Amino acid sequence: MKVTSRIKLPVENEMELFEKKFTESMSSKVALLNRITHFIVNRKGKQMRPMFVFLVAKMVSEGEVNERTYRGASVIELIHTATLVHDDVVDDSNRRRGFFSINALWKNKIAVLVGDYLLSKGLLLSIDNNDFDLLKIISVAVREMSEGELLQIEKARRLDITEEVYYEIIRQKTATLIAACCSLGAASVRPDSEEVEKMRLFGELIGMAFQIKDDLFDYGNERIGKPTGIDIKEQKMTLPLIHTLNKVSEKEKAWLINSVKNHNKDKKRVNEVIAFVKANGGLDYAVAKMKEFQQRALVILDDYPDSPYKDSLILMVNYVIERKK
Repeated sequence: MKVTSRIKLPVENEMELFEKKFTESMSSKVALLNRITHFIVNRKGKQMRPMFVFLVAKMVSEGEVNERTYRGASVIELIHTATLVHDDVVDDSNRRRGFFSINALWKNKIAVLVGDYLLSKGLLLSIDNNDFDLLKIISVAVREMSEGELLQIEKARRLDITEEVYYEIIRQKTATLIAACCSLGAASVRPDSEEVEKMRLFGELIGMAFQIKDDLFDYGNERIGKPTGIDIKEQKMTLPLIHTLNKVSEKEKAWLINSVKNHNKDKKRVNEVIAFVKANGGLDYAVAKMKEFQQRALVILDDYPDSPYKDSLILMVNYVIERKK
């Protein structure tokens, strides 16, 4: 059985019901919108985010979920889908998970409007049911994700990112949404409890490890979703590169920065940068940091009694850093 299927096992029934509720939550009176949302639903990914919501909810409440849990999972998936649709427009990307993106099929204007529609549907789902605590969690996540993207754009222009700034970027860009999933799960069944913050931190730590793993793929030899060296081509400063820049001589540093800034389309030069980062311990350092975040996440789970939900979350934490794509 695939790891993702094993993770999903204890919440399989909830996920099935969630799919129905999620599809309903997207419905509209506009035929074009329904055609596009149908396209989105049929090309969904692994759905890790709603899985986090259900697993956390069941772990902190001894197996209970309620309507708020389903709404929390739907809200997070609506918002996440909205950000992906907008991201494809921003990145001018024509593919998403191997299929054409919304903007490739229906053009940018429609894609932006669909993203806005999904965002508003997510917010209204919370408001209409007075889930204001859940709404606050998700609204903070949306704000942080936007700030993280803009912080990265601002820093990429100067290539002067410190390790601290890098962590702040990935915390906001990636970790904040996984943190929101976990705190939503806890808040749906145990509102106003200390579990909400505890699970937020748990999700944040997993998100940090997840993003560092993604950065490492840029240097990998395995076939994955994105080609090697793509971050360097896009002038993205990732942890292996930042660490290397901080420990080499001024001359080597100048060569590295010049390579990323002015020769990022030169395949031979990009490969030289990758080899240089590997030789100077950039990868080993990033792997060690990733494992540090993973271990801190696992320590939080130690506080909970053994259950199939806890086992799945442990599996999930390990899968994040062991995955091949």
